[in-house]
Amino acid sequence: MIRKATLEDISTIMLMTKACAKSMIEKGIYQWNEHYPNKNAFINDIARNELYVLEVNEKIIGSIVISNLMDDEYVPIKWLTKNENNIYIHRLAIHPDNQGKGFARVLMDFAEKFAIENSYSSIRLDTFSQNKRNQKFYELRGYKRLGDIFFPKQSKYPFHCYELVL
Repeated sequence: MIRKATLEDISTIMLMTKACAKSMIEKGIYQWNEHYPNKNAFINDIARNELYVLEVNEKIIGSIVISNLMDDEYVPIKWLTKNENNIYIHRLAIHPDNQGKGFARVLMDFAEKFAIENSYSSIRLDTFSQNKRNQKFYELRGYKRLGDIFFPKQSKYPFHCYELVL
């Protein structure tokens, strides 16, 4: 079941994303760290009604942010559509114990359906340049790689920006 997250979910979400960060670091993917994602980001996501959780057997195993706010870092990217009526995907996470079972696909299916039902023109996101698995995941879904941005507190490596025109 996918539902909007509540403040009561924050501690579970933080444990899940810390487990994800640890798992990625063990694989040499330095995408998430002690700075990101952080509790305040999730609190703000909830306040804007943009954070969703995926529950299986009443246990949170995944989360996704579906936002219509464009981060400043995205401004230089030459997007395929105008900078209006777009949604942005952030902080997609599946607990490492549940990865590889199709749950990320379930959350992205949900986000894409949400975008279509609400008449958005495209879906935009970024993924870490060193995370080849994520890049393949989005490219197989039809997302087009458009350019790179940097988050210095996260990594010296770039993040690739992608867009799916609906």
